[in-house]
Amino acid sequence: MANITKKVSWSSRADDSNATGEGTPLLNGSDQLGYSRQQSGGSISQIGRVSTVDMDEEITSEEDSLRGRPKEITHNEKLLSLKYESLDYDNSENQLFLEEERRMSYLGFRCLEISRWVVCGLIGFLTGLIACFIDILVEQLAGLKYSVVKENIEKFTAGGSLSISLILWAVLNSSFVMVGAIIVAFFEPIAGGSGIPQIKCYLNGVKIPRVVRLKTLLVKVAGVICSVAGGLAVGKEGPMIHSGAVVAAGVSQGRSTSLKRDFKIFEYFRRDTEKRDFVSAGAAAGVSAAFGAPVGGVLFSLEEAASYWNQMLTWRIFFASMISTFTLNFFMSVYHKNPGEMSNPGLINFGSFDRNSSSEYNLYEIPLFIGMGAIGGLLGALFNALNYWLTIFRIRYIHRPCIQVMEAMLVAAVTATVSFIMIYFSNDCQPLGADQVEDYPLQLYCDDGEYNSMATTFFNTPEKSVRNLFHNKPGSYNPLTLGLFTLTYFFLACWTYGLAVSAGVFIPSLLIGAAWGRLIGIMLPNLSPSSSPSQIWADPGKYALIGAAAQLGGIVRMTLSLTVIMIEATGNVTYGLPLMLVLMTAKIVGDYFEEGLYDIHIKLQSVPFVHSEAPPTSHWLTAREVMSSPVTSFNRIERVGTIVDLLSNTSTNHNGFPVVVSNANGDEPAKLCGLILRSQLIVLLKHKVFVELARSKLTRRKLQLKDFRDAYPRFPPIQSIHVSQDERECMMDLTEFMNPTPYTVPQETSLPRVYKLFRALGLRHLVVVDDSNRVVGLVTRKDLARYHLGKHGLEELQLAQT
Repeated sequence: MANITKKVSWSSRADDSNATGEGTPLLNGSDQLGYSRQQSGGSISQIGRVSTVDMDEEITSEEDSLRGRPKEITHNEKLLSLKYESLDYDNSENQLFLEEERRMSYLGFRCLEISRWVVCGLIGFLTGLIACFIDILVEQLAGLKYSVVKENIEKFTAGGSLSISLILWAVLNSSFVMVGAIIVAFFEPIAGGSGIPQIKCYLNGVKIPRVVRLKTLLVKVAGVICSVAGGLAVGKEGPMIHSGAVVAAGVSQGRSTSLKRDFKIFEYFRRDTEKRDFVSAGAAAGVSAAFGAPVGGVLFSLEEAASYWNQMLTWRIFFASMISTFTLNFFMSVYHKNPGEMSNPGLINFGSFDRNSSSEYNLYEIPLFIGMGAIGGLLGALFNALNYWLTIFRIRYIHRPCIQVMEAMLVAAVTATVSFIMIYFSNDCQPLGADQVEDYPLQLYCDDGEYNSMATTFFNTPEKSVRNLFHNKPGSYNPLTLGLFTLTYFFLACWTYGLAVSAGVFIPSLLIGAAWGRLIGIMLPNLSPSSSPSQIWADPGKYALIGAAAQLGGIVRMTLSLTVIMIEATGNVTYGLPLMLVLMTAKIVGDYFEEGLYDIHIKLQSVPFVHSEAPPTSHWLTAREVMSSPVTSFNRIERVGTIVDLLSNTSTNHNGFPVVVSNANGDEPAKLCGLILRSQLIVLLKHKVFVELARSKLTRRKLQLKDFRDAYPRFPPIQSIHVSQDERECMMDLTEFMNPTPYTVPQETSLPRVYKLFRALGLRHLVVVDDSNRVVGLVTRKDLARYHLGKHGLEELQLAQT
């Protein structure tokens, strides 16, 4: 592999996985290989062998003393973690599965399809209820906080003791954030952040431990309420997407493994393939509840989250999104005592842009909008680069839960302090008219009948500040106010993303872009040579909308879905064309300098993410050069002791095993006849499906698919299976339980073709065979994900226990 640049780094010593095979949370999961790897001193240089990094030889006495700290890991974005398992998105079509499918009548299949629609409806309904709960609590808590602080500021303005108001504001912010950070850092770290990178990895086929647990949902909801009420530069949309995905994963299984309650419904859906489709629906329902954008939710799940798609899934996801939006709108209208008018389009209400002359755009503005898209791409790339280095710093030094909580409290206090200082020194006073929409107008040192314009941006929840920038009449802000706000909020939002709190980046990005977009709209009349510039550049609100889209697109690199979300959230299709042009420009410019924010965080956590296409320069690589070998295989009729020993081998911990068969004389090499998974073997051992017991009729009954579904998804560890010495000598027939038709490729298949097959079918294992159908290697997602296009051409990442 002379043309591949090998990147070698080192990471911390791997921690022992728990009994269930799961490791630390995101993105510190536990993925084990489904095949053997040859190692020589921790590294193999031959073609077709995976180079690994053995940390045991690098640990010094000082590092050994730090071995017990699971969060203390070094900068490892040049490594690929061995600790992530893959999900089985390809159905194992063994004899049990085929018999069940053949027994099912046409009516049975129709009932299953109806059940899928019912599950999607329940997902949308529950997601809408969660969104309603979050919105009401945030509104109440934030309203209480801002009312108390406003009253205190008005009380001490004349006396000159505003430092007390500053301390009160900082303490209230820090208190809310402290609660949110404690429950995340100490109880469920996977609930931190927006959750979108985790769900994106899950839908790609990577098993992220605890990502769809009930406890994760509870901490996520409580955490985002505390984060938003605490005044951080965060949004609710990312946590809503994660919450919808957790709801989908739970409802579709008809039971709660956390509560140990089985409702005996939807048992057919207890497998990774079905759960994946429902999680896609849950993510879309979360977007729909957040923005009131059911079509945008479907497109978000298609463009940004899901790796696998089909036509029927589109309609079911749209149904879930519609139910989610309707549920939220109905209950919010009831809460606001106006059930006859469901005017709230979603959790994040941007309000409607009126279709009048001032809000329309002209063709000569299109180049200006494209220029704003380029600015958004540049600022987005800068945001991502700064957050990248900040995340590396956090990985290295801010790894203990107590330090994470203190950092979150510090950011909350600094946010309150900066906001107060900006408001205090601002002399941007605007008349307080009867049509003003500010919830908490601060007079401060303004004259009677006026309010401080800077306070409408800082002294509010972020989504209400975005709405003000979109819809406040011209003249509501002066350029200095918007310029200073853009600068400060940009760095506050960059600092905030990645804290140990539940928080999203959508709304802060929109707020930053709306501020500098409105600034451009204000400055244009002054730069226009026209004699009547006010008629040409009439509405700065439309530039706030364009700037918001450009900034968010520059950070997360969404195009089509974000266009539709913005259209649905603002209720005006007029800006469809300029929004699409702006978002495409922002993505092109941003991608030239830096990756999208979610892709950066996935890479920093060394997740083996399989992208949509293989690296462009990888055609010269073949399956023989990327596969792992030799492969641990089982005979079709295997000794129980051999199976137990291989499953108990902690140095390998394989998850997939080719099944081979030899001819009667045994004079030819064994040939491939199937593939069986670790989880299936554990269930067989648990139920003692041995040939000798079957012959003596000592087994209770024939094993069914229900036994495998009951054990899903938390299959017992091999250590919990007791096998006596006599039972070790028994034989196990794998014929009925293995997948007799696993996907295979010849040795000479090119890497792009292997990549496409693996990605499109959602495979976990791809067997490489020779001309005689003998197993020569095995390809898993780590064998594919370790190749990527870097600055120096095609690079090969090293595998390590990170």
